[in-house]
Amino acid sequence: MNQDEYFSVHAGLTINVEPLSHGESVPDMLAFQQEIPPLFRIASECSSLDEGLEHSLSQLKKDEFQALSNYLTAQNNKINLLLSFVLAQQDDAKLRFITHTFGASQLSYFSPQALAEGSSVRLKLFLDNPAAAVYAYAEVTQCQPQPDSSYETALKYVCLMEDDRDLLIRAALHFQQKILRQRAQQRSDNKS
Repeated sequence: MNQDEYFSVHAGLTINVEPLSHGESVPDMLAFQQEIPPLFRIASECSSLDEGLEHSLSQLKKDEFQALSNYLTAQNNKINLLLSFVLAQQDDAKLRFITHTFGASQLSYFSPQALAEGSSVRLKLFLDNPAAAVYAYAEVTQCQPQPDSSYETALKYVCLMEDDRDLLIRAALHFQQKILRQRAQQRSDNKS
């Protein structure tokens, strides 16, 4: 699938954007894989395990296994809460922004400072659902001044693990489903 084929959603994720310093460049894929902080690797693996667990738990939804399914779901939720807390410690307040849109190929956010189109940045994306964090590099594809003196900056991922792309797809789908449920609820409320 071409990167441009992934959809983006209007949703706020916490991100850290660190422009690369002069003379610093995006690493090749092998160096990138070695550079990924261990906590980000663990988060990605835990999220992959969660996906398998969700499938297994769906098989246990019969009445006789409901108690076991509820217990395992509660334990998984506890682990995800702990993981989210630990990952939040990797969030650098000086580099923190909130996305305007995000997807599996790109994101946008508002910043008080302009970045040059074509420049590269190091990214950390913190996901709530699934509980995970993504480490990546991206290129500035657009930086548009806004009436409030901020800049809407669009970034396209140039170094991203495929498992992390899958996480971003799942996170975008989660937000999309949430929006659809809210719209359905609003329609239902308007009919009442």
